[in-house]
Amino acid sequence: MTIQTAPASLAASGEAADQSIEIRQFDAPLGAEVIGLDLSKPLSNADFARIHRAHLDHHVLVFRDQRITPDEQVAFSKRFGPLQIHVLHQFGLAGHPEVLIVSNIVENGKPIGLGDAGHFWHSDLSYKEKPSLGSLLHAQELPALGGDTLFANQHLAWDALPAHLRDAIEGRAAEHTYLAKYAELQQRSPWRPNLSAEQIAQVKPVTHPIVRTHPETGRRALFVSEHFTTRVIGLPEDESRALLAELFAHSTQPEFIYRHQWRERDMVFWDNRSVMHLAAGTPDDQRRKLYRTTIEGDAPF
Repeated sequence: MTIQTAPASLAASGEAADQSIEIRQFDAPLGAEVIGLDLSKPLSNADFARIHRAHLDHHVLVFRDQRITPDEQVAFSKRFGPLQIHVLHQFGLAGHPEVLIVSNIVENGKPIGLGDAGHFWHSDLSYKEKPSLGSLLHAQELPALGGDTLFANQHLAWDALPAHLRDAIEGRAAEHTYLAKYAELQQRSPWRPNLSAEQIAQVKPVTHPIVRTHPETGRRALFVSEHFTTRVIGLPEDESRALLAELFAHSTQPEFIYRHQWRERDMVFWDNRSVMHLAAGTPDDQRRKLYRTTIEGDAPF
């Protein structure tokens, strides 16, 4: 097995001065705050390498008070790899198709963004042949109440998996599909438009290993979610459903979770190969808007 040591784009950024950066680990099962970094300034190769290493070590990084433009968010995100455009392209930021608007705001009777993003536990774009490496979410407008995001460490979930579940999933794969909960979400809220035939063609079901190996660290992690995983390949439907229910319950236990309470202009960067996440919810009378970029990853193995 070949373990990658750094993104291919690491050395392609040109010259920039080092910034005074501190990585401060949270008192939680995952996550760290990056202190002293200004993403509106050019990032040196040395600083990028530190951020990259911290991302692998802690799985979720929090950058406080980032006064950056969408262009700057896109540029930083692209240093980790090519960006993916969400199938709901109608919620892309004008002039920036790589930026998904995550928002419950309605203007002129129409939602400006995806208001129920993260309603179920998931790893971003696990329904693609090449799921996301990581996602970056930048706060634009935050509610006075609610709006937290929960992250669950799937390396720890694998490490703590009971023997009977390890035996049950050994060598097995599962199907992922974007449409798994789509009809249910459409019934709940106005945020899910009818999909065109072209959009449906972009999200055909895919199969991935239930336990994936991180391509950069070699660590194993559970890779199923209540949002997108529909069945275990090769099992009868009742057995598949029961096994997935056990895995879903196990993988989101409190001892694996970091809860992020958003602050103004926070940027949060998480590793979709290592964690799942969940939106804790925002009251209907509270406005919330964030910009998300998503980096393409590798086919899971």
